[in-house]
Amino acid sequence: MSEIRLQVQNVCKSFGITKALKDVSFNINKGEVHALIGENGSGKSTLTNSLTGIYQKDSGKFILDGEEIHPKNQVEANNAGVSIIVQELGTLDGLTVAENIFLGHEERFVKMGIKNTNAMNREANALLKQYGFDRIKASEMVEHYNFEDRKLVEIVKATYFDPKIVVIDETTTALSQEGREELYKQMNSIRDKGNTVIFISHDLPEVLRMSDTITVLRDGVYIDTVKSADIDEDGLKKLMVGREVTGHYYRTDYGEKISDEVVMSVRNVTVPGQIHDISFDLHKGEILGFGGLSESGMHEIGKACFGASFDREGSVTLADGTQIKDIPTAIKHSIAYTSKDRDNESIVINQSIRENICLPSLDELANGMHLLSDKKMKEFANKHAAEMSTKMQSVEQFVSDLSGGNKQKVVLARWIGKDSDILVLDSPTRGIDIKVKQDIYQLMDRMRKEGKSIIMISEELMELIGMCDRIIIMKDGAISNELMRDPDMDENYLIASMV
Repeated sequence: MSEIRLQVQNVCKSFGITKALKDVSFNINKGEVHALIGENGSGKSTLTNSLTGIYQKDSGKFILDGEEIHPKNQVEANNAGVSIIVQELGTLDGLTVAENIFLGHEERFVKMGIKNTNAMNREANALLKQYGFDRIKASEMVEHYNFEDRKLVEIVKATYFDPKIVVIDETTTALSQEGREELYKQMNSIRDKGNTVIFISHDLPEVLRMSDTITVLRDGVYIDTVKSADIDEDGLKKLMVGREVTGHYYRTDYGEKISDEVVMSVRNVTVPGQIHDISFDLHKGEILGFGGLSESGMHEIGKACFGASFDREGSVTLADGTQIKDIPTAIKHSIAYTSKDRDNESIVINQSIRENICLPSLDELANGMHLLSDKKMKEFANKHAAEMSTKMQSVEQFVSDLSGGNKQKVVLARWIGKDSDILVLDSPTRGIDIKVKQDIYQLMDRMRKEGKSIIMISEELMELIGMCDRIIIMKDGAISNELMRDPDMDENYLIASMV
């Protein structure tokens, strides 16, 4: 019989009038990967944030190896043997890689009040090498690294001290295939040592493949705990949603001719150190996908098309001859952009849902005297928040109070409201639950049928295969291959072009 590592007993947590966790109780065993799943707003991250000291629960208990723990912050949680890799960025600008890894534990390198920076860097470099992340240097400022590399630093930070429990919250959605394989290796290593992984993911095939046990939450309530071997995707969907999820997931059409009409022409675009001599056309009513490994440069493509790249060379030209060189020109000419780095680049965290959704559409919402009506803005925000099934108290709620998936819904709602003709979507379903993913895919399909054009950048290979008319594969900052929509295409075919 398995030995219990963590008992979750009657845990409750509210944010204002929102009851995020309602009397949640279940057990997690030693030596297992225990997945925690549910729709956006189900309480997954609230529970693990309470366990790791990021939030303070209102009531209930966490009992670790027979002793109650109640950490007031992440350092106290680490000291109790619990760590977390958070969904968004968990490293701090202004600190080196080494300082981020040992944050809260710097005293190990202090003697007589003086910090031995060289010793800290040596140990951090040894850890990075041990994990296979040699390209990341301990003495470098962490902000010099991209989103994925910073997540790799977090893996080291969360696991180097051999904690009893490691929480992995939606981390795989921030990683390329290469980074995911490294994370999977770490998860298996933690389990093999007899320790425990709490794994949060919306990717159900990944959950079934990587976990031993699965607990389902719905609207802050415990639903069930099942063995991964005893259930399939459809069974999990039913537990998550409370009913059968029906209808098509990806597109079902094949063989449709792409329009000859070019809406955006990208020529010889170079961003030093990121992408080199990139050229392609985007057609009317087309979903054009970009895929690749973490250092491929695919995420810079989106910024370049939106006029958001520094030091960009080459041209991005619309059908009417307009040159896209900056963000205001892009927005004015009906181009939308969602960034992979949601919190820092796609939304204003400390503003309301209403303000975020209305922001790109202020000119359209203003009357002839350039005055904005609160009533009109509220109606506009409510309409498009509802279209994305955003779980919220009201549109006056701050975006910072939302779950990661609901933040992403706000990002998409603002551009749907803008009714843009060209949408550049970087990781559009990151942190989104299975039902809302389906809604987004159906929305994209409807948009292309309406003649809108979409560039979708994604690490989700099945998403690219299922939704795109064409897929451009990036490798080392250049185009490696271009593939047309094909019912026989599989993930292995794409991976072969990436490596």
